[in-house]
Amino acid sequence: MRRSFARYLWVVAALMIGSVAVASSAEAQEIQLTGPLAGAPAVRKLRLHRAKRFEITPNATFTLLDEYQRTIMPGLKLTYHLTDWFGLGVWGGYGFQLTTGLSDELQDKAITQRNCFANPSQRACQLTAVSLTHKQGANLADDQLGKFQFTVAPQLTFVPFRGKIALFGALFVDTDVSLFVGGALVGLQQRAPCGNAEDAVKKCSDPSSFVLESKITGAPTFGLGLNFYPTSFFGFGAEFRGMPFAWNTSGFDVQGSAARDGDFPDQKISSDDDSFHFNSMVSINLSFTLPPKVDSSP
Repeated sequence: MRRSFARYLWVVAALMIGSVAVASSAEAQEIQLTGPLAGAPAVRKLRLHRAKRFEITPNATFTLLDEYQRTIMPGLKLTYHLTDWFGLGVWGGYGFQLTTGLSDELQDKAITQRNCFANPSQRACQLTAVSLTHKQGANLADDQLGKFQFTVAPQLTFVPFRGKIALFGALFVDTDVSLFVGGALVGLQQRAPCGNAEDAVKKCSDPSSFVLESKITGAPTFGLGLNFYPTSFFGFGAEFRGMPFAWNTSGFDVQGSAARDGDFPDQKISSDDDSFHFNSMVSINLSFTLPPKVDSSP
């Protein structure tokens, strides 16, 4: 019995070694395969929707995760594609604001219900740290909250992935994923600077200090897009974009005190009150490409 079992083990081991050797030789043969397809491209007759074409893309952009005001930004993107995977362009838009629920609560509780213009002696209306606009008919969105007014952003576009998407195995649409990076000029409106009585700047509790001031800042911008091409000259898609920079979205005195390492209110509105925001947004795009005829790869 022992001899029979030992012979059985030897047979099993020999079979396993043989199968491994066959698999290794087959794999080596596949790697070394040569013939008429050697060096051939992975895809032939690929429709080149971007190469040597000019793209006009009207779009609508919506900011995300806003604290006080949402921005809807109609805009336009122009891109010339040197190849099917690389292009140069510029994107821009002009913003319109809608207040968030938080802003509406502040307007109602801190201004409308306090009625500080008619009752300036109220303690709540005299506290600089919490006081808002004291003037009659005051509106936070017009007098204090920051606004994302416009942006212009030259950018580079890269298209690392492309293919087709099938719907129920019957409808096929050319698709690609684009990446972009660039630098943006951003037009903002923020609450104007104000300070203590000993400063040349008016006090922040003065009703006339509640005004917005325009400024332009620079910021990097980057993101990715998903694009569909149902015809040779028309497409549509969506983009996610990030544009990080610091600004004072609330118009409040939130930091700047030297005695507290800049982490405590100092009864002034200045650049010290700007805080970093990622400023994420989503765009919905329609694209029109010229010339309208699309070329194909060999």
